Amino acid sequence: MSPPPRLTVSEWADAERRLSPEASAEAGWWNTDRASYQRGIMDCINDPAIENIVIMSAAQIGKTEILLNILGYYISHDPSPILVLQPTLSMAQAFSKDRLAPMLRDTPCLAGKVKDPRSRDSDNTTLHKGFQGGHVSLAGSNSPASLASRPIRIVLADEVDRYPHSAAMEGDPVSLARKRSSTFFNRKLVLTSTPTVKGASRIETAFEGSDKRFFQVPCMDCNEMQVLRWANVQWPEGRPDQAVYVCEHCGSAWDDTMRLRAIRRGRWEATETFSGVAGFFINGLYSPWTPLSEAAREFLAARKLPEQLRVFVNTFLGETWEDVGEQVDSLGLYERREDYEGSIPSGVVVMTAGVDVQDDRLEMEIVGWGRDEESWGIQYHRLEGDPTSPQVWSDLDSILKTTFQHPSGVELSIRAVAIDSGHHTQSVYNFVKPREGRRVMCIKGVGGEGRPLIGRPTKNNIAKVRLFPVGSNTVKELLFSRLKISEAGPGFCHFPNTYDEEFFRQLTAEKRVTKYVKGFPRSEWVKTRARNEALDVRCYSVAAYAALNTNINKVAERLRLRGEQLKDDKATDKPAPVVRPSRPQRRRGSGYVSMVK
Repeated sequence: MSPPPRLTVSEWADAERRLSPEASAEAGWWNTDRASYQRGIMDCINDPAIENIVIMSAAQIGKTEILLNILGYYISHDPSPILVLQPTLSMAQAFSKDRLAPMLRDTPCLAGKVKDPRSRDSDNTTLHKGFQGGHVSLAGSNSPASLASRPIRIVLADEVDRYPHSAAMEGDPVSLARKRSSTFFNRKLVLTSTPTVKGASRIETAFEGSDKRFFQVPCMDCNEMQVLRWANVQWPEGRPDQAVYVCEHCGSAWDDTMRLRAIRRGRWEATETFSGVAGFFINGLYSPWTPLSEAAREFLAARKLPEQLRVFVNTFLGETWEDVGEQVDSLGLYERREDYEGSIPSGVVVMTAGVDVQDDRLEMEIVGWGRDEESWGIQYHRLEGDPTSPQVWSDLDSILKTTFQHPSGVELSIRAVAIDSGHHTQSVYNFVKPREGRRVMCIKGVGGEGRPLIGRPTKNNIAKVRLFPVGSNTVKELLFSRLKISEAGPGFCHFPNTYDEEFFRQLTAEKRVTKYVKGFPRSEWVKTRARNEALDVRCYSVAAYAALNTNINKVAERLRLRGEQLKDDKATDKPAPVVRPSRPQRRRGSGYVSMVK
């Protein structure tokens, strides 16, 4: 009849938790000292003065394991109704199968707490697991039905920056989940996420309203406390394997051993007045699983392209991404036009095209791609004619069959074509269907944040044509980030001097603005002028390139070797191979030679 011993979440985890081999790289008994910054995050759950906890962090710092420890603690030590909220219903199912189920199976004190899922009267399904005194419900933020009904004491909301602004027409999914815990005096709400875009990040907004706790570590030489920052990571030019962390006070260089030793002696320090919300920020420099050399190599690879650098900033630094400027200057692009020598520049190794359908014409652009996705505008065509008549489509087909002479001597053709189906849809279907084998694709723009650049095709249309969804916001963000690159190299966009000023006005005819919908910021692209066909066809060509899913650097290397082979053949002036007449063959089945008269 004695009450259970007083334990914090970290004490319970160190005593009871066992990591499963299929869910962790380090299977076995849990040890909080392996990543000591996790202790302060977990133990604030046990502070009765803290109701809301915000964790704004990098990826791979053990955030999911923290949530699992909280789940295990309440199942074993303080049974309560719990809700685990994931971005989508499918992610909730994956979390249940891949992370929660192995923990329930391999942690001894949890074995038998949840009923056998194979029993007929089981209270254990993928999305609902009952135990004596409580239950764990798993839900997707995109499913309003999964956010209704049961009262909840503990809400664990994971990756909140990936949630939609509204669960169907019901409203903000975090607010809906919070309302389910309103009857509990000892409720807890935990929000975790890697951040996304500055000004539109849910986790950043929540962290700004907290007491903003940062993990301070001491220098092994001067003993001064400091927060680990990426600006203090240094390495010799071209040698990321020699990366070290430099103390911001005394300048001493830490290797990975010294860095991890400092982290074990660190502590959380709040920088704002506490008002009921505890906020934690942690970046990838605190991770014991990522050496400094690996982080430096990852940064050098990511900084080539803005979209890759954004991933590094979000997932390793744990910071929001802020675009430099919202609109590109059309005049600046016009003034950097170039005079190509020959039909196509030597850097081009793959060619794609994008086609836009208007009421009285087709507009298209052919784009060349080279190493590290450097691109060249090749040709822009405006085909006058009624899209319901066959002639304009015949003209388009003739252009798409054109081959281009590469300076190496190799002939290049257009590898993929994306045609928008939003206008004159049936005519587009009729043109695309017999040419799908030539990678002529039918596409349809899809709005909204977080959409893939190009998704899986469907045939849910009257012509049974493969229709590829293209994330409109995603492809425009990618293109505009490339247009802002000012020096030739990875991701840079080249333009020929045959393009006029109107092309560049159309190419920059939209800008991104932040609008507030029901109190939440949302990024949208709006037109700054009526004509924007050049922007559309360039986006379609980018989508066609993405659909190829090719390793452009390997293709460039193969083309280089092929060009050298052609030069060697011309230099040696090899004679044509001699074709010898075939000899008479024996008839099978007989031992006689057939005589030829």
